[in-house]
Amino acid sequence: MSSTMLVVGPKLAVTLAVLTAVAAAVATVGRLGHGRQIAVAAVRAAVQLAAVSLLIAAIVASLWATAAFVAVMCAVAAGTSGRRITGGARGWWATVPIVAGSLSVVLGLLLAGLVPARGIALIPVAGILIGGAMTATSLAGRRALDELTGRWGEVEAALALGLLPRDAVLLVCRPAAGQALIPALDQTRTVGLVTLPGAFVGMLLGGAGPLAAGITQLFVLVGLLAVEAVAVVLTVELVARGRLRPTP
Repeated sequence: MSSTMLVVGPKLAVTLAVLTAVAAAVATVGRLGHGRQIAVAAVRAAVQLAAVSLLIAAIVASLWATAAFVAVMCAVAAGTSGRRITGGARGWWATVPIVAGSLSVVLGLLLAGLVPARGIALIPVAGILIGGAMTATSLAGRRALDELTGRWGEVEAALALGLLPRDAVLLVCRPAAGQALIPALDQTRTVGLVTLPGAFVGMLLGGAGPLAAGITQLFVLVGLLAVEAVAVVLTVELVARGRLRPTP
């Protein structure tokens, strides 16, 4: 057994390929519509992680390079959420909840001195928070727009009763969009009982004590809740104001 969770070698590569093929096959046979996307996502993840592994040492040595890398992460996250929500030109509005939700928390942690201004600390923290904001934005945006499409008659009825357009849209889509917080809530509620998340396990494997690992994981989970709550609220607001709309 190596010092990490997995033994790195040819068997691991074969296992990853088999798992990817199984996931894609199940999605295809089950007509979920994501078989090809699963395979593409797995290949992209392998290529991207390999590239980052080669570049990370140079990036973390410079604060400017770190800032540029964080900006790239935000741009990719916004592009991913924008395509998932609208698939059109208005998708760039997804930048607002992702950046506002994640980078405001990162900035607050820096100002409070809880995270040192070093690339080796900033990149993983920013990556976790940006990823959470991206997921929340995608889920909230899709749920809100789907709800509006299916219940547009209720929006028109609310308008007929004298509600402002923004208030009429919020009345319909806000409860559905709020469900985007459920994954983060469930993970936080069940941590240690159902799952042992990456930050906790990674610190234990790295030699940290259980208390330090637990505090770090708690920080990650609570930070994600704050980031995702901000992202969901801003996404719903953008939908209500007509900034995010489905592609005609």
